Amino acid sequence: MGTIHELIETQGRQAALLADIDRRVIDVAMRYMGDEDGDVGFVYSGWAQAALPHRKLPDDETWQIQTEKVTLLVEPGKRIVADGKPVSVGVPYGSRARLIMLYLQTEALRTGSREVELGRSLRAWLGRMGIPHGGKSIKEVREQAERISRCRLTFHIQQGGRAGLLNQHIVDTAMFLGGEDPAQGSLFVETARLSETFFEQLQRHPVPIEEAAIRAINNNSMALDIYCWLAYRLHVLTASRAITWKGLHAQFGSGFSRLDHFRPRFLENLQLALAVYRDAKVEIGVKGVVLQPSRPPVPARLPAVSR
Repeated sequence: MGTIHELIETQGRQAALLADIDRRVIDVAMRYMGDEDGDVGFVYSGWAQAALPHRKLPDDETWQIQTEKVTLLVEPGKRIVADGKPVSVGVPYGSRARLIMLYLQTEALRTGSREVELGRSLRAWLGRMGIPHGGKSIKEVREQAERISRCRLTFHIQQGGRAGLLNQHIVDTAMFLGGEDPAQGSLFVETARLSETFFEQLQRHPVPIEEAAIRAINNNSMALDIYCWLAYRLHVLTASRAITWKGLHAQFGSGFSRLDHFRPRFLENLQLALAVYRDAKVEIGVKGVVLQPSRPPVPARLPAVSR
């Protein structure tokens, strides 16, 4: 994908349009290239291999996804209502849930603590990620925060003949309040605490990513998943690795019952992910894609986020 960046740098946006490159890809690449904020975020490697659903599921439905080495199970939590009967709140989904999770993981690693400051800090961070502060956006953030707070997840990881199991809530304390204090601008409780097991796994297996890249594709959950996957996979390769369409469908194709419907959507989102990962080397073929050894999006020497 380096070609589009070079084309924009040397000849400008109009030349890229004349080259018959998708306008959305051009705009994403330009937003990324024009972003001078060098902040770094982190995501647990398990999320780079098996992610949350893209769309809303029935509130009582469990989410399960199985990839080559990881099986993820997310069980919806319950809320007590006025009549005393618990109701399911549903599993987290979409781009908003992913951005909240990214904030929690990044802040926990940045501070070295399970205690993550919320309130105005989260609101400010979401603003940096390009999410508006009012109306529908805040409602969506509140909903996803509650789903994250109440759900229970299980990562079953199989590698090298060994199996590991992460079975835990993401956070030990809720992330939301019933109301908002306009004077303070607070949306959530002051702090949330990552569960001990999840925090330990995050410390052992973090994937560094560029916040500028996340900002450029912040409203597209599949592009976010593909970017995190490439950030996790490419820099550890020592040789090319072919991934079949069937394998890609298993990891990214939730909601697509047919492979021929999934393929064009995946390719669209792959191009968006490549537009914010300049050094990524990915070849598209008839049987799937071929991953090539590539430099990571964040230099390995960076031990922590800069902010």
